[in-house]
Amino acid sequence: MRKEKALRLGLGALALAWCAFAHAGLALLPYPKQVEEGKGSFVLDKKVAIEAPADARSKEIAAFLHDAVQAQAGLDLPMGSRGRRIALQLDPQIAGEEAYRLEVTLRGIEIRAATDKGLFWGVQTLRQLLPADVSGSAKVTIPTVRIEDAPAFVYRGHMLDVGRHFYPVSFIEKQLDLMSYYKLNVFRWHLTEDQGWRIEIKRYPKLTEVGAWRTEADGSRYGGFYTQDQIREVVEYARQRNIMVIPEIEMPGHSSAAIAAYPELSCAKKPVPVQTGWGVFSDLFCPADENVYVFLQNVLDEVLPLFPSPYVHIGGDEVPAGAWSHCEACDKLIRDEGLENEAGLQSYFIRRMQVYLAGKGKTMIGWDEVLEGGVDAAAVVEVWRGDAGFHKAFANGNRVVNASPYYLDSPLSRLSVEKLYLVDPLGDADYAQSKLVLGAEAPLWSERADPLNAEQRLYPRLLAFAERLWRGGSADAAAYADFHQRLAAHYPRLDAWQVAYGPEDRNTADYTVTANAARDGWQVSAQRGFDDVVTHYTTDGSEPTAASPSFTDVLDLKQPGTLRVVPFRRGRAYDHPRAFQLERSASFGAAASVDPAPDAAYSGHGAATLTDGVLGSGEFKSGAWLGWEELDPKLSLDLGSVTELHEVSVGVLQQDESWIWWPRKVRFAASADGKHWTTLRDVKIKPIERDHVAHIQRVAYTASRPFRARYLRIELTRHAAEDDRHTWTFVDEILAR
Repeated sequence: MRKEKALRLGLGALALAWCAFAHAGLALLPYPKQVEEGKGSFVLDKKVAIEAPADARSKEIAAFLHDAVQAQAGLDLPMGSRGRRIALQLDPQIAGEEAYRLEVTLRGIEIRAATDKGLFWGVQTLRQLLPADVSGSAKVTIPTVRIEDAPAFVYRGHMLDVGRHFYPVSFIEKQLDLMSYYKLNVFRWHLTEDQGWRIEIKRYPKLTEVGAWRTEADGSRYGGFYTQDQIREVVEYARQRNIMVIPEIEMPGHSSAAIAAYPELSCAKKPVPVQTGWGVFSDLFCPADENVYVFLQNVLDEVLPLFPSPYVHIGGDEVPAGAWSHCEACDKLIRDEGLENEAGLQSYFIRRMQVYLAGKGKTMIGWDEVLEGGVDAAAVVEVWRGDAGFHKAFANGNRVVNASPYYLDSPLSRLSVEKLYLVDPLGDADYAQSKLVLGAEAPLWSERADPLNAEQRLYPRLLAFAERLWRGGSADAAAYADFHQRLAAHYPRLDAWQVAYGPEDRNTADYTVTANAARDGWQVSAQRGFDDVVTHYTTDGSEPTAASPSFTDVLDLKQPGTLRVVPFRRGRAYDHPRAFQLERSASFGAAASVDPAPDAAYSGHGAATLTDGVLGSGEFKSGAWLGWEELDPKLSLDLGSVTELHEVSVGVLQQDESWIWWPRKVRFAASADGKHWTTLRDVKIKPIERDHVAHIQRVAYTASRPFRARYLRIELTRHAAEDDRHTWTFVDEILAR
């Protein structure tokens, strides 16, 4: 059992080139408040004992230290108080619940803390002082040092969204190991979403029989859930590592999966699917139906015993305007309760749930939308929409958790390690307001993250976050330089733990595909975030593996087909395949122009994007699309000579969550001389209903008999504005055959 437990520490057999002391002092993350380095070192060998207080938790911490030393240094230390020892001591004179004092002398090691929380953090710091012994030596040395330490914030959290993509228990426990090693103390488990209900509720089995699974576009079934026993396992695993687990059960919005299981929970009482797309959906719990509150209270009655945390997160965000406008019972409730509008209706719902949780001894946490209709000051507000949410919460007297600057689903190119490090967790709060800030949280939303690629989004940014939340105070370029030097010393440890961390200021790999200079094929370029990234690829649409052909920076292709690329590092795939559909037609490489110019954010490679032979995918930010907001684009081509054709087509995109719609009409015209034009056809397009999924259509004119043209023109008439929102028109490759 002890060997198995040591492996679960996430350490494995560490074969590290550990350089913690090669440069400026001790490479500790987070760096302690006070460090006094001494001279010489303490020799740790198998005769050194671990001494601990008699209480159960202190003994548990001592056992944790024993297993860590054995896994990392190969030393099986005895337990007891004899001779040279590592002494763990509870000392009420140490001020602060998570504070500790660690002293390494020539004669021994002593860790003192007022509570078991501080004692455990002292052990984690000692682990970072241990070098890795790769030679099988019978002893290791630890530098003499005196450390006084305590965190600046009590809430140092990471949130994982397991609703949109499911993460196995093994992945979560690995992250808990890493969080604990870097002194993060809150894991918030986002357990329910429109795309999946992930927690077993025995009273309502359909929540997992139906709500935990969705049918993807290719017909495959995707999903999963955690049994209550697995929940208990994760919560206990976290407790042992000084981490509190807070569940999030979304309400009243982001509830499609629950309503798919039990349609009677919505106002419409109609079946809905477990969603496959991303965005904000109108499938909501009905606030005017008493059975909804009975359902949610029964759910919480099963959830609360699984989580000893004093907090429960209920979401409360992104209720779309007008979602309850067709509910007569809701209108009646607004009148009966004297509510102003739907915002008041949402507030009514939130307050009822807060009162219920308070009756169970739990404090409610909600996203900052819970403030919109008014919420009790006892609630904790998690701010995700910037300083305005901060100040609204402060004015209401609510305690705050800051998530706004720390969204780890943001691309590394936009939220670099340095940018994240320099953020002040307090925002622009003044001294009085700062007393209401519990700390901050770094969420990873999982629209585009899953167990394969999540770690490159988490690390090393989560290490910068951990340091800033532990140390507090201001940060400048000099502070970042010091942190960065220490961070470099931790990469070998992350490598040994097989953490697929990402670069610091760019994506692991970005790809561009353009027509080559000779216009007889394509050039694929890889912008690599690491020098040792290798791209494996296929051209037949199959999944690339480590055995597939590879390139580093540039690949030349001559034949059309489906190119799929995957970045690999050290033999491991870092992401899912990215596909490029390559087509060659009479328009390949032709001179193109557009009027007006596309939006700068969606301009691809300019008009040449229309004739580069690369068809756009469902990702509108890929560079293969040109986009116009509330404009009617006109596209023109010069084929270079009069050519016999029988078909002209253009790709258009609809992705309603981003207000991108198929155009209402597409007009095709042709000319032999560029002066005299013939309208070939007006094609009217009917958009499909909103479903938050990307849809690509090739709008075509197909002639009954071949026609001759050198010049082609395509005019698009945009879809009308929706809900007072401007709409976008996106187009990609023009094919002429």
